[in-house]
Amino acid sequence: MKIKVWLVLVALVTVLVAGCSPAQPPATQEQEPPVEADVLTPLSPEVTVTVGAKEVVSDAGLLIGMAKGYYKELGLNIESINFNTGQEMINALAAGQLDAGCTVSATSLFNAMLRDIPIKIVADKGVNVPGQGYYRLCIRKDLVDEIKDYEDLRGRKLAVVGTASLDEIALDRCLNAGGMTTADVQLEVIRAFPDIVAALANGSIDGGMIIEPFVAQGMAKDILDPWKDPAEYDPHAQTAFLVYGPSLRDRPEVADRFMIAYIKALRDYNDAFFKDKKKDEIISVLVETSVVKEEALYEQMFPVGLNPDGYVRAKGVDLDLEWYKQRELIKGDLKLEEVLDNQYVDRALEVLGKYE
Repeated sequence: MKIKVWLVLVALVTVLVAGCSPAQPPATQEQEPPVEADVLTPLSPEVTVTVGAKEVVSDAGLLIGMAKGYYKELGLNIESINFNTGQEMINALAAGQLDAGCTVSATSLFNAMLRDIPIKIVADKGVNVPGQGYYRLCIRKDLVDEIKDYEDLRGRKLAVVGTASLDEIALDRCLNAGGMTTADVQLEVIRAFPDIVAALANGSIDGGMIIEPFVAQGMAKDILDPWKDPAEYDPHAQTAFLVYGPSLRDRPEVADRFMIAYIKALRDYNDAFFKDKKKDEIISVLVETSVVKEEALYEQMFPVGLNPDGYVRAKGVDLDLEWYKQRELIKGDLKLEEVLDNQYVDRALEVLGKYE
């Protein structure tokens, strides 16, 4: 009888212990695949993504990724489209005729956002590297002894390719360092960077905001001086960025894959130009795919900065918004969180990890 009671007690304890233990899946049950595995699975059938780009060197995230097959291996076919103006690109994004755009800060972009068009800044496409600014105020070479400091710019003829956008903002911040604004100089609008260099060469202007490769070309011909490092007067500048339009944001499975390929290409660029890894290979890719076709120029140019982790300089975007608001160039109160969307970079880094 005692033995029977003891067996009952053992059985009861066994049941209670089993009930308190966490349930375990059967050994043969397959676990849910991680998100990373899903995102790295190529889309089938292949999806075409249209991207507005001028195929300049700062479009390296697009150009290198296409050349090395990063987009293709995720089931994306990239179609690059060149637009004459930024406004045309914004219109195409708003209408869903364009999926993504490689662009710069401009009133047209932010005013479109204020009209509830769901365009968002999603990733970096160009910043100045301290000591090597690729976009900067340059002055005529014969004026280097006259224009030594910011105050010496007062009353000078200075050119930009456009107003109410990146170019005027950058010049204004340079002048702010000397206690001035664009109202204190003779502001000239010359619509193309090569034409600004030509105007410097013929002496019709004293300086201008110029981007690579025209800085290097002007220096090689003794036409211009790169003058001050932009890190002195515009340290937070976000020179260019990648934007997603509503047609891409409505397809997260496409948007996430695009960002993964884009950041992989940014890392190849950084490896080449800042770590000297496979530099000849990447230069060959850019010679083939970008508008800069002279291989020697890549050794002469100030390199564009491209964040290998994808994020834009949020402070730079916020400062641009404030600049537009102060001048009533955007028609409403637009906040940083309404224009910047880091979710795609966040998810890409879950897959790729941080750049080392």
